[in-house]
Amino acid sequence: MSKQILVLPGDGIGPEIIKEAVAVLVAVNKKHNLGLELVDGLIGGAAIDQHGVPYPDETHAKAMNADAVLLGAVGGPKWDALDTAIRPEKGLLAIRSKLKLFGNLRPAILYPQLASASSLKADIVSGLDLLIVRELTGGIYFGEPRGIRTLENGEREGYNTYKYSESEIRRIAVVAFEAAMKRNKKLCSVDKANVLEATVLWREIVEEVAKDYPEVELSHMYVDNAAMQLVRAPKQFDVMVTGNMFGDILSDCAAMLTGSIGMLPSASLDQNGKGMYEPIHGSAPDIMNQNKANPLATILSVSMMLRYSFGFAEVADEIELAVSKVLDKNIRTLDIQSEGCTIVGTKEMGAAVLAELV
Repeated sequence: MSKQILVLPGDGIGPEIIKEAVAVLVAVNKKHNLGLELVDGLIGGAAIDQHGVPYPDETHAKAMNADAVLLGAVGGPKWDALDTAIRPEKGLLAIRSKLKLFGNLRPAILYPQLASASSLKADIVSGLDLLIVRELTGGIYFGEPRGIRTLENGEREGYNTYKYSESEIRRIAVVAFEAAMKRNKKLCSVDKANVLEATVLWREIVEEVAKDYPEVELSHMYVDNAAMQLVRAPKQFDVMVTGNMFGDILSDCAAMLTGSIGMLPSASLDQNGKGMYEPIHGSAPDIMNQNKANPLATILSVSMMLRYSFGFAEVADEIELAVSKVLDKNIRTLDIQSEGCTIVGTKEMGAAVLAELV
């Protein structure tokens, strides 16, 4: 029986990096007879241009029917003047919400070949292998009420609501503890419980869930301190779990520890392991159509998809090894360049990975 993957290139550099990732996916599908079927769809600005909305019903129907989704990136200055309700980013929030993709896994792994590309000293980041578990469908990004209103004195005021229910916290905590059990059994929960009541509850529920995982060493950290500690001593962390907004910020911070945001994949999973896989970087419209984007995060997202949604761990390992072999050959895109390296473009980097797979 075929396993269907919905491919959503999106905007900016999305189509370029997706093209290289799909080439890798097609290659391993053929090589190992995985039975994967690829279907295309529109999201973000590309969907707005054709359908007037960032997440069309047609795309949603395909997403519901698929076993996994591979996404490029959404957004760009072309659509910045649109009303907030129909901007490209709303398509991303909509697919996460409608598919109930509440658990976001963002690994930050420093390939040893890229230690010099990190903005921190090599001895600080060498050996880094961190997993950030981010709650993805709740918190301030989805909380209601929200909006911009005019007060009685005529002044305008923007407002958002930060809230989490007990069940939302519990289910993401379980994901984080399960991940910790498969790694080094250390979990740091990040909150702001000294000033935010929503995260007071967060901490309480995480403590309750911890009773079911006595082997896991649980710690708590305020988000401001966590940001500082990621830069000061990142290897103290193994698994971090946090809410939507904090996770958004901390995972981008962790990205730079690895040399480039262009190296980091992600998985967004529902309760049953169905997921959407995407690089954590944005659409980078400033380098679109210039053959400059790093496709490795998207290729590594394919690896995560094969591992988490389809159970093809050995094939996932093969892709990750291929990436490592390319880096061994000192082949680099601009964002991870180092002294004496061979700088290549998006297409050439994709081809280099592909050559290691066939």
